[in-house]
Amino acid sequence: MDVRQTETTAVDAPDMPKPQVREKTAHSVPGALALAVGLVGFLLGVASLVAGGVLASHGSGPLGAVLIVLGVLVVIASIFAMCGLNMVAPGEARVVQLFGRYTGTIRVDGLRWVNPLTTRHKISTRVRNHETAVLKVNDAYGNPIELAAVVVWQVEDTAQATFEVDDYVEFVSTQTEAAVRHIAIEYPYDAHEEDRLSLRGNAEEITEKLAVELTARVQAAGVTIIESRFTHLAYAPEIASAMLQRQQAGAVIAARQKIVEGACGMVEDAISRIEAQDFVELDEERKAAMVSNLLVVLCGDRAPQPVVNSGTLHQ
Repeated sequence: MDVRQTETTAVDAPDMPKPQVREKTAHSVPGALALAVGLVGFLLGVASLVAGGVLASHGSGPLGAVLIVLGVLVVIASIFAMCGLNMVAPGEARVVQLFGRYTGTIRVDGLRWVNPLTTRHKISTRVRNHETAVLKVNDAYGNPIELAAVVVWQVEDTAQATFEVDDYVEFVSTQTEAAVRHIAIEYPYDAHEEDRLSLRGNAEEITEKLAVELTARVQAAGVTIIESRFTHLAYAPEIASAMLQRQQAGAVIAARQKIVEGACGMVEDAISRIEAQDFVELDEERKAAMVSNLLVVLCGDRAPQPVVNSGTLHQ
């Protein structure tokens, strides 16, 4: 197996506790039907109050008082029943509790009705972004670097998000920062070895590992990680100039190696063609002089100044 693949798939995530509660669907009925029944009951209660008042004013005995009491009870019951109505918008859910016990979650949008004795907690199931602040940490080589990341996440299990952690938004924020710091100290900004991952050279592989580690960290809160990306990555200001010189030196060395490799090939080709065409005879000393001159011309960083030799090659 490739070393890079091994480093990418290996996840050093914390061992989170198993969730004590899982999301389930709450029992609810269409709110339009419950609203219609409640309004009908309210109107009947008002009509009973009016009828009881009229009968009581005409001295009809206890019938008026009975209608008044019945009307009051029906009005109170109708208003109490309509307290169970909930307006659920798209991208939202309602976590339902009855006397502190979790009874389910309403995910169907629109007007819904549940037991009026329950409490309903609104929770967003929309896709969210969280961008960390610029963090200053030491990479695997001990060099201070600055980095920041953006994480796209969404609540998947509303019961876990509500009951397993105190504040799932703050939990995601804290765990994201911890994961980014952990990634930064595991890998160098620039790798000196060819088979090692680096933050700058292998951003795709590192962010994949970051997403896997974040998923393991926040799954206790019922949150799923959709994507993660680095938004800022740089050396700390105190060593940025020194590291820039090092990068420039590495680039110059790499360019010089290519130039020398090409120049040697060109010189070899030139000597071979001269000998093959046999239009001038070159001994070892002349070959060495020609090789030296050609390498100076081809490898120099300035334009050569020609010197006209009016004598022999040995002068």
